[in-house]
Amino acid sequence: MKVITMNQVSEEEANSPLFTGGRVTSQALLSSGMTNFFNLVIINFDQGARNKFHTHTSDQVLLVTKGTGIVATQDEERVVTVGEIIHIPAGEKHWHGATKDSAFSHLNMIGAGVKTEQIEP
Repeated sequence: MKVITMNQVSEEEANSPLFTGGRVTSQALLSSGMTNFFNLVIINFDQGARNKFHTHTSDQVLLVTKGTGIVATQDEERVVTVGEIIHIPAGEKHWHGATKDSAFSHLNMIGAGVKTEQIEP
């Protein structure tokens, strides 16, 4: 057994062309080196920061842990807040990030070895 305290896990800059609009950091809680099944990461978005439209080869589950954010598909855009859980099926085009007025964090659970394809330039 391993016990992890989320606020004691260091934040790393998420330098990727997938992110836009501001600073994004990540905190890896469980990675594929620790489990064969899934990755568990906290993603922190500054106000206005988000990722671009993309897809994953695995289902993705987000649990909002701080602030107010937006999760969008090609057909729908939803404002989400602390305690809400979002399920995004594999292959669904989507993006998520902070509103212009609030920082935003979510716990991201996704399959180990997942591939992400950026759709938006």
